[in-house]
Amino acid sequence: MIKEPFGYRGNHIFEESHPQKASQISVVALVSGGLLLFTYQSTDFNLFGFILVLSASFIGGLRWALAQTILQKESVGLANPIDLMFHLQPIMAITLLPLAVFIEGPSLALSSQVFRAANLGDALWTLFLILIGAILGFLLSLSEYFVVLQTSGLTLSISGIFKEICTLSIAFTLGGDKINLINFMGLVVCIAGISLHVYMKAQAVLKKNTAKDYNYQRVETI
Repeated sequence: MIKEPFGYRGNHIFEESHPQKASQISVVALVSGGLLLFTYQSTDFNLFGFILVLSASFIGGLRWALAQTILQKESVGLANPIDLMFHLQPIMAITLLPLAVFIEGPSLALSSQVFRAANLGDALWTLFLILIGAILGFLLSLSEYFVVLQTSGLTLSISGIFKEICTLSIAFTLGGDKINLINFMGLVVCIAGISLHVYMKAQAVLKKNTAKDYNYQRVETI
């Protein structure tokens, strides 16, 4: 048996992965640049707020990248999104609880809707609304983990950006907000990036299914 040199195999792997990485970088650049142009001059710029939002986006992306690694790696044993949420959500809740108590605790304690409600019905109605919000939040998180499991964290991020585009488009259409040429160009560029990502995913799924069919036919022939 003739073994391939390590350098040859490394170059071969790089050649296969390089186009995929380049296309992913192109998608991120198109979507990010388009979103920047689309929201240009739509609000006042604040450096501190910009840093906070950018930091939150970075940490959120890191979170979903790690979640994708855990979900798609069967050896970890957390391939089920519910199992992953069972281990992660308590830690997230404990982390956010001090901030919630510090920021919203006094107003919640003095609220006439809960602890100082005029009657039991108002308090129960408030608790019911909180329960509905908690259920919706749980279902949202569960659906996000399922998206990451079946696709990738990048797909989830692009889905969120598409939601933001829809929200801003409604604001421009129904809210009376003005859109200029730069905003419109940003919208076109952003949609182009999303379309490119969808095309890449469709091609990857088609290639995977074709490989499965080929292997199945080969097994039947043997």
